[in-house]
Amino acid sequence: MKAEPRCRRETLALRRRCIGSSCRLFFPEDPVKITRAKGQYMYDENGNEYLDCINNVAHGKFGHCHPEVIRAAHQQNQLLNTNSRYLHDNLVDYAQRLSNTLPEKLCTFYFLNSGSEANDLALRLARQYTKQEDVIVMDHAYHGHLTSLIDISPYKFRNLDGQKEWVHVVALPDTYRGLFREDHKDPASAYANEVKKIIDQGHQKNRKFAAFFAESLPSVAGQVIPPPGYFQKVAEHIHKAGGVFIADEIQVGFGRVGKHFWAFQLQEDFIPDIVTMGKPAGNGHPVSCVATTKDIAEAFSATGVEYFNTFGGNPVSCAIGIAVLDVIEKEQLQAHALQVGSFLMELLHQQKEKHPLIGDIRGAGLFIGVDLVQDQTERSPATKEAELVTTRLKEEYIMLSTDGPGRNVLKFKPPLCFNEKDAQLVVDKLDKILTDKRC
Repeated sequence: MKAEPRCRRETLALRRRCIGSSCRLFFPEDPVKITRAKGQYMYDENGNEYLDCINNVAHGKFGHCHPEVIRAAHQQNQLLNTNSRYLHDNLVDYAQRLSNTLPEKLCTFYFLNSGSEANDLALRLARQYTKQEDVIVMDHAYHGHLTSLIDISPYKFRNLDGQKEWVHVVALPDTYRGLFREDHKDPASAYANEVKKIIDQGHQKNRKFAAFFAESLPSVAGQVIPPPGYFQKVAEHIHKAGGVFIADEIQVGFGRVGKHFWAFQLQEDFIPDIVTMGKPAGNGHPVSCVATTKDIAEAFSATGVEYFNTFGGNPVSCAIGIAVLDVIEKEQLQAHALQVGSFLMELLHQQKEKHPLIGDIRGAGLFIGVDLVQDQTERSPATKEAELVTTRLKEEYIMLSTDGPGRNVLKFKPPLCFNEKDAQLVVDKLDKILTDKRC
């Protein structure tokens, strides 16, 4: 018998009583209770419709509750769901489909259930292959919630036990507010040289480097777009040091950036040694993956220790993953992300001309950041103003949130079915809010 739905107040009281307080809510002073969703829209218990501009985490590609994904899951659930120790076509079909989107050398796959699991495995692969330990990461990076990943996530470890000896933090390649800005003649080389400095300093202390580990487009750090050529130069430095390059595509892969299927491909003629993917891979279902080379995979197998993940690569998850790829292709969502993202960027640049609070607009496809500043010259983060903007947008039934070290960057990572009408609506509401004297 179906229970009667609770009112929002009762649900909130139960959550506070039963769920750990470190599991935080959006808008904690006035949280929204979402009961259903479709496409790029979510609905609260009263039927109010919210435009979702940020939910790449659960339904990042083509919106909530896509019928083809639901159908694929239901049909496979009716037949079988088990582990990958049995032969099943879904596993190899999914691997083959993913391989068609990647450079040829990235031809071996491991399937898991979350981005954190994928990044943890990538770290293990790198260390086993190189027989080295140390890792270089970008400042403000976040790679997951497992202990191994908190250790390589400055965004987290600076508030916990601090930096481990084997972790090395390099300057974020941010040309807006970083060490080397848009007026620098060669920011890619300048930022890559910071990596080389860390490697040289580490060698003087007999440190050995297993990997450079980076989000292809740093997200938590504030929707940052690394300068062209940066990854290629970093890869040269880390390879000379005996390490590998790991590209974390968990937030930005699967066509989101528009021009390419994977965000690392924005850096021309660059191929990482290991790629991790997750979040939108299952469009709401827990699916993740690590793609790597034969050499790295064989070095991992050489230990004689089996890698087994109970649910990773199960037939249902693989059926869903295949359905996701089908829909991206059939509905031309990569091209759609490029078209709508370009339109949204154009509208936002028009707002930048009107509102001095907007310091920078950056992005690729439907991965866009709007950097709010108190002062155009100093570029000091407008943290309070950004919070006010997202709160007032919520009052207009638009879900948007902030990121960046100063929590001042409005982040756009909507489902890929987000359209030009949606973009126009959001920007019109943003214009109205920024015109208000309270901002």
